[in-house]
Amino acid sequence: MNTHTPASTTAAGSPRGRRLRAAAAAAATVALACTGLAALPSAASAAGEGLVVQYRTSAGGATADQSEPWLKVRNSGSASVPLSSVKVRYYFKADSASAAYRFACSWAVKGCANITGTFGTLASPTATADRYLEIGFTPGAGSLAPGADTGDMQLRFYQASWQTLTQSDDYSFGAGRSSYGDWPKVTAQVGGATVWGEAPAGNGPTDPTDPTDPPTDPPADGPRLFDDFNYSGHTDPKIAQHGWSVRSNSGGPGVPGATWAPQNVTFASQSGNSVMNLETSTAGTAASTVQTEVLTQATKFRNGTYAARVKFSDAPRSGPDGDRLVQTFFTINDLKAPMADDYAEYDFEYLPNGGWGEPANILYTTSWETYRPDPWEAVNAHSESRQSYAGWHDLVVTIDNSTITYHVDGQPFGTHGSAYLPERPMSINFNQWLIDLQGQTSTTPRSYDQQVDYVLHVKDQVLTPAQVNAMVGAYRSAGTTFQDTVPAS
Repeated sequence: MNTHTPASTTAAGSPRGRRLRAAAAAAATVALACTGLAALPSAASAAGEGLVVQYRTSAGGATADQSEPWLKVRNSGSASVPLSSVKVRYYFKADSASAAYRFACSWAVKGCANITGTFGTLASPTATADRYLEIGFTPGAGSLAPGADTGDMQLRFYQASWQTLTQSDDYSFGAGRSSYGDWPKVTAQVGGATVWGEAPAGNGPTDPTDPTDPPTDPPADGPRLFDDFNYSGHTDPKIAQHGWSVRSNSGGPGVPGATWAPQNVTFASQSGNSVMNLETSTAGTAASTVQTEVLTQATKFRNGTYAARVKFSDAPRSGPDGDRLVQTFFTINDLKAPMADDYAEYDFEYLPNGGWGEPANILYTTSWETYRPDPWEAVNAHSESRQSYAGWHDLVVTIDNSTITYHVDGQPFGTHGSAYLPERPMSINFNQWLIDLQGQTSTTPRSYDQQVDYVLHVKDQVLTPAQVNAMVGAYRSAGTTFQDTVPAS
C-alpha cells in the first residue's frame, strides 16, 4: 500500500475486500477564500407545476428485438419547469429475473446527449411490471415554458444479451399507439413529486400534498458548501482558493506505478453550464496509466447531506473497452492505525466493466467503520445494484446521529446503521482509476471520462433529494457558482 505525506494516509477495501484505497491529499493546506455572497433565494415548490406525458411506439409487436417508447413531455402548468428536475418512468415486466437491459436514444429534439436513461426495480412487483426505465435530463436540456413540449424523444431499450423481449405484458406498453397521445401509464415527477400518470398498483408515491411529507423548500440557513465547478482549467487559481486540490502525487488506489495527472482534469461549458471532466487513460502498462482525482484540502465535513450530479461511462471515449475502471464520489478521512475505530469513508463506486470478482457493471455504496491492510480485515456495510448506470445521476448520501442513507436519482439505494457513523470529519473526493490491467490487455491507447456537474454539502441537516434539487436550482437561479460557509473542523 502506498502512503502520502504530509497529509492524511488512508486506505480502504472493496465491498468484497479485494482492494486497497490510499486517498490522495494535498501537500499543504490552503486557507479557503470565503467571500461574502448574496443571500440564497428560497426555491419554488413543485406543487404548482403540471406536466403531461405523450407516448407512441414504433415497435408495436408482442415481441421485439427492442422496445421503442417514443415520448414527449408537455408543460401544462403556468410556470417554467427546468427539465433537469423532471423524471419520467416507463414500467415493464422483465423477461427473466436475471435479465439486464440497455438504454439508447436514437434521436431527440432536445439532443440525445441531454437525455439519460436508467433502470430500476419496483418495490411492489405486479403481473405487468417489476422494472422501470427512468428518463432524466441534463441541465443542457433547458426548461419548458408553459405550453411548450420537449418534442420527439425517440427512445429504445433492449436486453443486454440481444435476446428477443416480450412487451405485450408490459404495464406502460401500448401496442396500438402509433401516434402521440396522452398516456397516464407513464409517470412524470418534478423534484420527486408525481405530477402525471399512475404507477403500477402498490408503487405510487406518497401524496405530495400530505402534511406528513417532508417539505420541498430546503432550509434557509445552515453552513454549506456548493460548487458548480465553474473554472477555466486545472491551473485556475480559484480551485485552490475554493479549497480544492487536483491530485499530482503518486500512490494508490489503482495500478501500481500509475501517475495522477492534474492536466487530465478539465472544465467545459455544456449549454451554458460548466462541467468538470476527469479523464483516465492507459495503453496497457503501468507507465502509460494516468488516473485523476479532485478532493477538498480540508477534512471538515461530517454529519449532514452530501450530493453530486455525476456522469458515469460504460464505454471509453476512444480505444478498446474492457478495463476494470472505478468511477467515484466519496468522503473519507485517514486511517491512523490498523482497525482504528475513528476511521470513516462513504462511497459511491461505479464499475462499468466489473472487477473485484464481479463480471459486469455494478454500482456500490459502502459505509466504512475501519479496516486492516495486512493481513486484510474490513468492517463495512454495502449495498449494490448490478446494472448499467451510464449517464448522469443524482447521488445523495445523508448522515445523522443514527443512520447513513444513500439515494440514487431520488430513490433509496441503501441504508446502513449506527455502527458505521463517522467519529471525525472527512474530505470530499472524486476520482477515476483502474483496479488493474487485466480487464483489457491490449496495448492500444484508450481513455475514459467521468463528469461532475456540481457538489453540495449541507452541514448537520438531512435533506431529501427534492430539497437538494431545489437548493441547487436556487443557487443557479441566483447565478451563484460557489459558496463555502462550512467552518474549519
